[in-house]
Amino acid sequence: MKFTTKLAALASMLILVFPLLEFAQSADHTARHGIAVANMDRSIKPGDNFYEYANGDWLKQTKIPPDRAAVGVFSLLDDKANQQTQTLIQDVAKSKSPAGSNQEKIANFYESYMNEAAIEKRGLDPLRPQLQAISAIKDKRELARALGESLRADVDPLNNTNFHTMNLFGIWVSPGFEDPEHYHPYLLQGGLALPTRDYYLADNPKMRDVRTKYQAHVAKMLELAGFNDSAARAARIVELEHSIAENHLTLAENEDVHKANNPWTQADFAAKAPGLDWTEYFNGAGLAQQKSFIVWQPTAFAGESALVASLPLDTWKDWLSYHLIEQYAIVLPKRFADEHFALYGETLTGTSTQRPRWQRGVMLVNAFLGDAVGQIYAKRYFSPEAKAKMQQMVANEIAVYEKRLEALTWMAPSTKAEAEAKLKALYVGVGYPETWRDYSKYEVRPDDAFGDVWRGRLFDYHYEIDRLGGTVNRHEWSMTPQTVNAVNLPLQNALNFPAAILQPPFFDPKAPAAANYGAIGSVMGHEISHTFDTEGSTFDAQGRLRNWWTPEDLAHFGKSTQQLAKQYDTYQPFPDLHVNGEQTLAEDIADLAGIRAAYDSFHASLNGAAAPVQDGFTGDQQFFIAFGQNWATKVREQALRQQVLTDPHAPGQYRAETVRNVDAWYKAFDVKPGKTLYLAPDDRVHIW
Repeated sequence: MKFTTKLAALASMLILVFPLLEFAQSADHTARHGIAVANMDRSIKPGDNFYEYANGDWLKQTKIPPDRAAVGVFSLLDDKANQQTQTLIQDVAKSKSPAGSNQEKIANFYESYMNEAAIEKRGLDPLRPQLQAISAIKDKRELARALGESLRADVDPLNNTNFHTMNLFGIWVSPGFEDPEHYHPYLLQGGLALPTRDYYLADNPKMRDVRTKYQAHVAKMLELAGFNDSAARAARIVELEHSIAENHLTLAENEDVHKANNPWTQADFAAKAPGLDWTEYFNGAGLAQQKSFIVWQPTAFAGESALVASLPLDTWKDWLSYHLIEQYAIVLPKRFADEHFALYGETLTGTSTQRPRWQRGVMLVNAFLGDAVGQIYAKRYFSPEAKAKMQQMVANEIAVYEKRLEALTWMAPSTKAEAEAKLKALYVGVGYPETWRDYSKYEVRPDDAFGDVWRGRLFDYHYEIDRLGGTVNRHEWSMTPQTVNAVNLPLQNALNFPAAILQPPFFDPKAPAAANYGAIGSVMGHEISHTFDTEGSTFDAQGRLRNWWTPEDLAHFGKSTQQLAKQYDTYQPFPDLHVNGEQTLAEDIADLAGIRAAYDSFHASLNGAAAPVQDGFTGDQQFFIAFGQNWATKVREQALRQQVLTDPHAPGQYRAETVRNVDAWYKAFDVKPGKTLYLAPDDRVHIW
């Protein structure tokens, strides 16, 4: 999922969830243990619009709830996981948990957030000490220290697409590009409250309207917090953020990890990014002893540092104050939370109603005590038998990838050997992690929602920076078991498939192999193939950033991937906005390679037998329909626009059209020239 800061991310997640995967669901699907025939519109020819053929009736019948920006099987299954988690929390709260135990922390956190009366009574008091500290800043040296004190571990450029933080900069602790055996600090651009630079820089009516509403929102937040002259302050803050945005890299540029590999010593910052007192900044961040960093976007650091020097101190103090209020709005009195939702819900995603408070509470608990909840969740909802079945399915797909690699005619033996080594070294986590996070140093009180979040962010920050220089745990998870998603971790050469996604309609032990391989199988293939996409292919079996390709192989790979990027450039959800094929390329490669690997795995699983027919559909037809139904999504215009601008995944309707590059799809549905989706054999993209 995509986050900006952990708390701002939470606020966005409560409104808008554009996960890695979104699926369509109907009662028919789970009851019949196979493809959701009732979701289809068979009046549409599969070769003209396969997305609507697989999902047309569902799209006609489904309405987006007022508290959602989008709806699909992902959101429905996520609701189920949230309900399961709420039940766990309530069960924990009823029991007498030992003092200081994880169970007590879970119960305390949920209780503190659900106690709206206590939050209203405390008002802005929890935030006043921080606001007063900002007000007391006397010069740029103290400003630098305050900016350093705000640094948090709230970015993850490889896994969650959050390339910037709402703070001036963000830190990500991960295996080093060139030293994957130890944890290193990555620093990333930040400073924006709107999703990306495009919201500040794009010159079109819709973005200008968003900026007008955003400035009014900033003024309102400051007014609610008791600031005078809020309109003028807001104008200066938005102008500052516009200047910051001008220095930011685009999402497509950020995804080039070779350009991100910029080791800087502490001395380099003053020379390469003058303007900010870096000594004070690192003192404030508690990183004075850290000798070197990897700076992901050097030009952004140079530009933002120059702005610190050139703009008035008061402008920066107002910016700090506003960002602080915004980041904690969801645990402040209702007037702040409502105004926060007015921007991030209504303006940016078109959502008119907030999620029920219990859902927001569950998400907060998951965000700050995810492993504590996950231990209970995995034990209750994910059986050893289910884990064994999924591990076997993953093993089957990896075996298929090995065969596909061996059969490649365009890849040199030396490159092929490196690719095969990556597969053999790949760690696949299924259901839940092997070790759990220790929360013993995290204090959670039942009457202090703001403090629980404040301390939680600090706990996360210190947890991360305390690992710097330490040995990497290659089996560490980046997701909790109760997360409905999946992920590839290139610096660890690892995959995570959480328990919550491994249930119907994603995976159903009673469903035909065709449906399972088309649905969860394509997801697994997608994640495995990330090992060899435009990003994953730059890392070796140990997770080291290294070119292991011959020049000829790399040229062939680049030509094929560019062909796919150009294909996605043609997809245009709005007259004034099209998909950026470079931005979505890694995910598009994974979709294509994933469906092919899943298809081969499906046929291998039959052991020569014929696949059973369902409602007149052959096994191959079921497989492709199940894949197409993965992507059924109803989404509001504002949210879809935001996705196209900020997400490395293409919208669902275009992901379903991946099938047009798969030869077997044409045979399965007798798709002939003249159909809208038809591609001549030479125009179909073949990579893996």
